[in-house]
Amino acid sequence: MPDAKNQIAIDALNRIMELELAGVVKYTHYSLMVYGYNRIPIVSWLKGNAAEGLDHAHKAGELVTLLGGHPSLKIGALLETEKHDIGDILRESMEHEKGAVAAYYELLRIAEGNSVLLEEYARDMIVQEELHLDEVNKMLRRPGEMAPFTE
Repeated sequence: MPDAKNQIAIDALNRIMELELAGVVKYTHYSLMVYGYNRIPIVSWLKGNAAEGLDHAHKAGELVTLLGGHPSLKIGALLETEKHDIGDILRESMEHEKGAVAAYYELLRIAEGNSVLLEEYARDMIVQEELHLDEVNKMLRRPGEMAPFTE
């Protein structure tokens, strides 16, 4: 049985795992719902995000077992908005990624001063997720716009 400090980290990692697995489902669904002239590169990008989410979930699960915990079998929230315009898909992606970034920051807060391994993992994942957020933000801008996208 993990100690209380490890259990808090395990719970945070399981939430991350659930969020990342929800991302796998969402990005896979989105990739099936893209139509139009730019379908092929967008589908490829979405499928890549699904594969990346699975990799991220697996890393979180490995850390759960490293700490003596049991990886979650749950999946994060899956809401079908019935909106499949590329802009809608990207805005939903942005919201999902913001949730993932917040979860990794929470893990970093828990890990600071307690585990260099978890601190470095959380920092690395925050960098990856924030770069992904920037990529989505740039995709939502009109050509020539320099300012970040805001709704």
